[in-house]
Amino acid sequence: MLSPGDFRDLVSGRRRGFGATLVRAMLRGIELPYATAVAWRNWRYDTRRATVHRVRVPVICVGNLTLGGTGKTPLVKWIARRLQAKGRRVTIVSRGYAASRQDAANDEALELEQSLAGVPHVQNPDRVAAARRAMAEFGAQVILLDDGFQHRRLARDLDIVLLDALEPFGFEHVFPRGTLRESLVGLARAEVVVLSRCEVLDRPGRAEIRRRVAQLAPHAAWVETTPRADGLLSAAGLQRPLDALSGQRVAAFCGIGNPAGFRHTLEQAGLNVVAFREFADHHRYERQDVEQLDKWAARAKAQSAVCTHKDLVKLRVERLGAVPLWALGIELEFVAGLSGLEQKLDALFATPTASG
Repeated sequence: MLSPGDFRDLVSGRRRGFGATLVRAMLRGIELPYATAVAWRNWRYDTRRATVHRVRVPVICVGNLTLGGTGKTPLVKWIARRLQAKGRRVTIVSRGYAASRQDAANDEALELEQSLAGVPHVQNPDRVAAARRAMAEFGAQVILLDDGFQHRRLARDLDIVLLDALEPFGFEHVFPRGTLRESLVGLARAEVVVLSRCEVLDRPGRAEIRRRVAQLAPHAAWVETTPRADGLLSAAGLQRPLDALSGQRVAAFCGIGNPAGFRHTLEQAGLNVVAFREFADHHRYERQDVEQLDKWAARAKAQSAVCTHKDLVKLRVERLGAVPLWALGIELEFVAGLSGLEQKLDALFATPTASG
């Protein structure tokens, strides 16, 4: 099985040779029926042939156009905190992909639970039912739909879509030939487009993406953000400043959709990463994984190990052998467009939402 990095090397064209070309051709053959099915489903919702369910509180959706991590979780946290500060009772709703069992929270829910005190999180593949439960059980005044841009059954009052500056348009192909979840024309549904990790591009590069987004979603507000490393967290809840790892040899690993993004953040934070390892997105860490990581960190002569918060909540260990294990805290920094996003959020409460 290809690692996330290997898959991106293949579909991006960075991997050359006859074999890689043949595999891309095969993936292209699979892409066509899949993209057609997704387009048909979207057409049914666009033409109201499929039922869209509206609830009686505002629904804010934060989603992706591509597979893998684009920085949704830091934005979800920022929006939830802002809503709380405005006195709104917010509940997060998500599908609950890759939970260890049917009634368990997945890694993203566990991370958000630790980061957002007092914000309930309802996970259910039926997000209409989840939204209704959020209102009935938690008195939600606003629903924050996490990773729901392609979920069309639940009506939303604000669609926010993140594009990762490392691969904003999914290598121009729908999965499995690229990393798009749907055709780029779907971006027209977005009311806010957020370019995450914008620091990897210079101003002309960001401007070029913005011009293309303006063609696809001419009415969407434009926002640029960058992740900011914000300290270290242990499984026991200990917090340390980032400079606690200054000068140390660091072994880093992750099981997320876009490991290149995490590695870039580590480099931006100035950490001396001497070894890096990728796992599949939402990887479930078993005892043998921990044992292998122990040996891997020792071979790298690492003085500390670092992973994402999503990984740490599943591992629940403070050390890899003799090596301390830390999660890198990530907060969101707005580079451009913050006022436009705030205006969109505030407008949701200017008029009542229709019941349903």
